[in-house]
Amino acid sequence: MNTFIRLLLENFSLSFLILGLIVSAISLWRRKRPWNAPQIIEALFAYFLFFSMGCSFFYNFIMHSFFGETAARYIGWEQSPFQFEVGTASLGYAVVGFLAFHGSLGMRAAAVVGPSMFLLGAAGGHIYQMITAHNFAPGNAGIIFYTDILIPIIGFLLLGLQYRYSQVAQSSPQRYTSS
Repeated sequence: MNTFIRLLLENFSLSFLILGLIVSAISLWRRKRPWNAPQIIEALFAYFLFFSMGCSFFYNFIMHSFFGETAARYIGWEQSPFQFEVGTASLGYAVVGFLAFHGSLGMRAAAVVGPSMFLLGAAGGHIYQMITAHNFAPGNAGIIFYTDILIPIIGFLLLGLQYRYSQVAQSSPQRYTSS
């Protein structure tokens, strides 16, 4: 059990992504059927924002701000004052993720764009560290590297789908009403 919990915490970005999918499925399961595309996208996107942006970045805030030595060691770095800066940036992204959970499309765009730039920049930094410093520590070259790329892709995909269906709903409101 300790190994399982450690695996979940060390791979928190993937853990929160999967948790968001599970909660989305439960949310949909509890709704009246048949489901339509906007309902499915709403459930997926809302819980993606809550877990992959809100919870994941809040966890990142805690780790970098209060357990910086542990976080640095896991990434393969030395402890640095920049740990706290990464932590506070993560706190900002977490707050926006939580606000976007039931927020407007504009709020949701902000919750995807800012953190995505951070994550893609981090992925670039991981690549640089792998090439120049041969840093293949789990926190640099493991699951976190892949989710630094995957989370923005999913976020932009869901944002685009929600935008698309919000446009369709505005032009044909009766077709996409939830009941």
